[in-house]
Amino acid sequence: MKYDFLQILGAVLLCFSAQGLIRLLIDHDYAGLLGWLPGGFALLLSAYVVVVAAGLLLTGWAHTRAKALGRRD
Repeated sequence: MKYDFLQILGAVLLCFSAQGLIRLLIDHDYAGLLGWLPGGFALLLSAYVVVVAAGLLLTGWAHTRAKALGRRD
């Protein structure tokens, strides 16, 4: 059950951060959810990339662990 929750959490994190990253690349003035971070465009871009990678890794790890337990095909 915990791997299901972690997989959902990772997918949500991945979706929101990928959307924010794409919007930031299209409109450099749009800071999105990470707008509270001090710094400029480069820092926000780096932060979104890190959060996208974290969501991707969390989702993949949770899926692999659930599959090892026989909960996925």
